[in-house]
Order: sequence, then C-alpha cells, then structure tokens
Amino acid sequence: METKYYTVERGQQILVSLLKQHGIRKVIASPGTTNITFVASVMNDPFFEIYSSVDERSAAYMAVGMAEETGEVVVLSCTGATASRNYIPGLTEAYYRKLPILAVTATQNENRVGHLIPQVIDRSQQPKDCCVHSEHIAVPRDVDDEWDATIRLNRAILALTHRGGGPVHINLATNYNRDFSVKELPVARCIRRYMSSDELPVLSTGRIAILVGNHLPWSASLTEAVNRFCKAYGAVVFCEHASNYSGPYRVYNAILNQQSYCKKESFRTDVLIHIGEVSGYGNNVAGIKAGEVWRVNEDGELRDPFHKLTQVFEMAEEVFFNRYADLVGERNEQQKAGKAWLEQCHAEYQKLQAAIPELPFSNIWIAQQTAHRLPEGCVLHLGILNSLRAWEMFDVPASVQSNGFVNTGGFGIDGCMSSMIGGAIARPDQLHFLVIGDLAFFYDLNSLGNRHVGNNLRILLVNNGKGTEFRNYNHPAAQFGEDADKYMAAAGHYGNKSLQLVRHYAEDLGYEYMKASDKEEYLINIDRFLMSDITDKPMLFEVFTNNEDESSALKLMNTLIEDLSFNFRKTVRTVIPNFIKNVLK
Repeated sequence: METKYYTVERGQQILVSLLKQHGIRKVIASPGTTNITFVASVMNDPFFEIYSSVDERSAAYMAVGMAEETGEVVVLSCTGATASRNYIPGLTEAYYRKLPILAVTATQNENRVGHLIPQVIDRSQQPKDCCVHSEHIAVPRDVDDEWDATIRLNRAILALTHRGGGPVHINLATNYNRDFSVKELPVARCIRRYMSSDELPVLSTGRIAILVGNHLPWSASLTEAVNRFCKAYGAVVFCEHASNYSGPYRVYNAILNQQSYCKKESFRTDVLIHIGEVSGYGNNVAGIKAGEVWRVNEDGELRDPFHKLTQVFEMAEEVFFNRYADLVGERNEQQKAGKAWLEQCHAEYQKLQAAIPELPFSNIWIAQQTAHRLPEGCVLHLGILNSLRAWEMFDVPASVQSNGFVNTGGFGIDGCMSSMIGGAIARPDQLHFLVIGDLAFFYDLNSLGNRHVGNNLRILLVNNGKGTEFRNYNHPAAQFGEDADKYMAAAGHYGNKSLQLVRHYAEDLGYEYMKASDKEEYLINIDRFLMSDITDKPMLFEVFTNNEDESSALKLMNTLIEDLSFNFRKTVRTVIPNFIKNVLK
C-alpha cells in the first residue's frame, strides 16, 4: 500500500502543527469518515499518543480521566452527524472542573447546514456550560482563509488554559481530500499569551518599534515607562494624531506611509510592539513591514491586523514596558543604531514636507496651513474620513496637550461632532477644535444646538457639497466620474453648498460664523479662528472646496517622491506591455 503522510488540507495541517508546538500529544479518536483527514495526519506522526474509543460519550469521559490524572490537554476527534452530541455529558463535567479537553468535531462545509443533506447538523451554538470557547474552521481557499484559520485555532488552543481554562470546541471542516502525500508538515504561526506573573520571552536585538493606534491620553508614568524602554532598546514610537504620545521617541511618519511610489524603509522592524486600538491613516497596516508583532493589552485578545502576531501580553502597558526595561542587558550597539534610526525617521519626514508643491485649495492645504499653528494646550478632534487623512499628513506641535481624538472605533461619520462637544463640556477650560466634512457635519447637525455647548468650541467645516472621498482619483467610485455623484458620493444634499444655510443656523444658535471660498479668504480668517483665548462665543468656520481640487491635492501628496525601484516597476507594468502590444500589431 502507498505510504501515507499528512493531508493536503490546510485547515487540518494548521491544527496539527499548532498542537505539536503547544506540546499537546494525547488524542482519543472515534471512528468515522468526516474526521479521517485529521485522524490520519496525527496517526502518521509519531509525536502523538492516539487512543481509540467507539463510543463518543465514553471517549469524552476517558478524556476527563486522562486530563485530571496528567494535567495535560486531551484532544477528542469524532465524525459528523450526531457523534458530537455524545460529547456533551463529558464536556459538561470538564467545564465545571476546568479540565483542558479539546473537542475537535469534523464537519462538512457550513454552507450545507439547513439543506437536508445527510449527516450535516448545526453546531454553530454550544450549550453554555460544556465549553469555555468554540470556533468554526472553514476549509481554507486562499491566504486570507489560512490567516483566519490560524488565528481561530490559536485562540481556541490558548483558551484551554486561559483564566482557569476548561474544555474548548473546534468545528473543523473538511472536503474529504484523499491526498495524504505531504511529508513535511508546514509550520503554522504559533501565538502565545503571557500574563503579568509569567516569565517573559527574550526580546530581539534587532530593530524594535512601538506602534500606537488610537490611544486614550497617557499618564506621566506610562510615558516614562515607554521612554525608559525606548532608551534601553533603541526603539522608536510610530504615532498618528490619535496615538497621543508626545515623548522624545515619537516618530510621525504618516506622510511617508501614504506614499505610493517609495520604499518605506523607516517602517521596517524586526519586532513591532502594538498597543492602542484601531489606527487611522498614520499607522496604515499596508505600510508596516514587521518580522513579528507583539500585542500588549489588558484584554489579552488576539488582534492581528498585520498578520504577523506571535505574542500577546495580557497586562497593563506600563507593566510590560517597565519589566522589559528592567530586564535589558548590554545593548550599546542596538541603542546607537536606534538613535540613528530615530534621526533617519525625522529626516524623512522633513524631506517629504520640503517636497510638497503648491497645493490646490483643499482640506489638505488647510491642514498644511493650520496644523502647526494650533494653540498651546488645545484638543484636536478629526472627522472621518477625508479630514482624518488630510490632517494625518501634518504633525501638530508638542504643546498641543492631546494630539487628537478620532472616532476610529466604529470608523463611521456619525457622531464626530457630538464626541467633540462631549469632550468640550467635560473640559470647559480647554479649547476644542474639530475638523469635519459636510456629510459628517449635517449627519450630526442636531448636536450643534445642544444647550450645554460652551464657548470653547471651534468647528472647521470643510464643505465640498458631497462625500468627496468617492470622487478621489484612487477610489473605486472614481471610475464612474460625475455619475458617482448621484448615489455614491450623494451630491446635492444639505443645501448643495449654500452660502447661507449653515451661517443662519450657526448664528441663530449663538455661534460666531466665518467663511472662506479661496486661499486668500481663508488666510484672512484663520488668525481669529486660532486665537488662544476663549472668546464670548463658540466659532464655526465654513470653508468651501470642490472635489477636483481635493482629489488633485491628495494625488500630489501621495506621490511626493519616487524610488528608482518603483520607477522600474512602473516601466515593467506599462512601457514593456505597450511595446509588446505594438509589436504584435
């Protein structure tokens, strides 16, 4: 008979690889067809200890006995149909005793559920007290599916021992592939979780960066902990406005991250330490090149936007950075390289700023003229989406107490103004600035008349009469030209750039109103808008732009510099195919 090895099915391979990396050896298998791809793969690997049990109910209780006796994780494997239902009594026992049993129930593709197909049952919901966690693993069809399976399987395995642990369920789909010819099992990316009481892994001697997503204001002690860490390891801190870190190791590379035709060398790291929440444009995932990512957050969840996550630290950020700062050894060369890296990052930012040409009148031009002039101690809020991207291209003074607040959690246009108003009410002694587009402004218009609004509000409304995002040169809707205005950009609403509508509404509510339709008019009014004293009225500055200028400004900013390597690639993509096409003619 032909020698059999591992299945070619990637979902099964990833699970087997992760079991081995976590040292999980014991498997109790029950006979069936749907679980053959898994059983055969572990059966042909001498790493595993495999036992047989025809009765799934008995198999689950056998696992209870093994787990309580050895303290090890025990894997159960069964076929489709009602076989999995027989695990419930034993898993219930394991649940109340926190025993680490991993029930792997084989299944056909989930899309067959509910269609009267033999041996297909719905396992999407488990009894609350038979497992602490459950995951469905579909048959991977591409790299994104493989990434999803990797995260889900790591999450399931980690749940076996997390916060007391208990039984875990994996519903593992198969397409019944009969090919077992894989001799070398591909090593799946293993993710490990550390608690504050654990011994921590050794940190690389290569390039180390901290990337901060949307982050609440920093305490002095957290800032000091990060500064200690960066000094010890030669690290830098990648920031955007909503990161709110303004220490000496801050790198504001948003403008570099948005470049279309240049290498982003300053973003290349060996270890990227990810803190905070959802990023905007400054720390865009596509621009970050990391060997591996460590996530630090008290929630302990597996958040993997970079597809490089290897370690999760379930602890306070301050605890993590202080512990590693205390653990550091002799790293003089790394510290020297880190200092040079920090200088390189700052030099790249200055080079790009110097390369900016004359921009058309747009949100980006407004940001260029205004960001560096924000008054000391003010708070900056940015609307989704065009305002956020435009203002991410320009850093703000370190004296701005909070670099910025942005609703990147849900990343919707609704509520940006209400959020700013809430913050301004909470801090009546601080000026609060908001930059917002017309759709987001009118979406949240009712908040402008809230009776608790104070005089510390400054609203900069960029009114282009539509969702200009959908008319930008690089947006999928741009291919439809002016037709996009009908139902995609949804132009013509809310007064269609009326010069009186917002003015009357704002003034009737007691706001000081200003407007600008060109650069000259903007520069005339901006000094008043940015004055550092709280005036006797809140302010609303309405600026009228158009989508052509907005798109042109964005394209200019995204193509400030071009590397030779990118020029060569463009030549390969365009000139050479055109040459071949002409020859064939």
